[in-house]
Amino acid sequence: MRFLVGTAASAQGELPSVYVVNSNQAINLTALDNSIGHDLRNLIEQGDAVSRVNKLAQGAAAIPVANITPALPIAMPGKTICLGLNYTDHIKEGGYDVPDYPALFMRGPNSLMAAGAPMIRPACSEQLDYEVELMVIVGKSGKHISEADALDYVFAYSVFNDGSVRNYQRKTHQWTPGKNFDSTGPIGPYSVTPDELPPGASGLKIESRVGDEILQSANTSEMLWPVARTIATISEFATLQPGDYIAMGTPPGVGHARTPQRWLRPGETIEVEIEGIGICANPIVAEEDLSGGPA
Repeated sequence: MRFLVGTAASAQGELPSVYVVNSNQAINLTALDNSIGHDLRNLIEQGDAVSRVNKLAQGAAAIPVANITPALPIAMPGKTICLGLNYTDHIKEGGYDVPDYPALFMRGPNSLMAAGAPMIRPACSEQLDYEVELMVIVGKSGKHISEADALDYVFAYSVFNDGSVRNYQRKTHQWTPGKNFDSTGPIGPYSVTPDELPPGASGLKIESRVGDEILQSANTSEMLWPVARTIATISEFATLQPGDYIAMGTPPGVGHARTPQRWLRPGETIEVEIEGIGICANPIVAEEDLSGGPA
């Protein structure tokens, strides 16, 4: 099942709704049952989402997906945990040793943004980089989850662009500054339930591009820590909660490792895509060009 959170063109200024998507048509589930709310959290917590939505949407009117402006799947996640080094060739291009424990960091909510919204290159740096990643949306609470049971804790998969400001990332051994600039981490627009994809969303083509320029192209089967192992590892130290995000790391081809280095430039549109899930596309804008931005 494919979900889209967003606002229809006829409802601009209103809170987002949750839609179920079939091809290029979408049914407003929030309008059919207001207990569903304005992002995926209530649907996750209420349980049995697929069968419930099938009953609710039967015979309901649909609108074109193109008429919906996307919002975040989960507006305010309890936590967003990201893997930094999860593809061997990306580890090598960054000059790191292959770790025996995943490189983990966290993103704050202001750094996250919807698909289609402007991705902001900060005024203090031109080194805005792209990173296509699989995003996991957690479906239920758990601690000390076994790897064998871990995929039962996935509600859906989405697409993430872990926009990274490289010179700030490398100012410290901790990556927090470069990974937490405002509006640099687009998610979406679609959230796809596990029954629509291979186990752990493995074996899917994963790619980033600007226009016809392919920047990254790999396969999710190449992840060192697959989804199940990652969930089990994180749950050793953190209780996972419904609506938490887990970003699964990026393949090789990032801009800072290229010669010459390839940064995202205002006026471009970056597209990141995962087979079977969808495309997350965002225009790049300069912070100084925004109303009220630094001069």
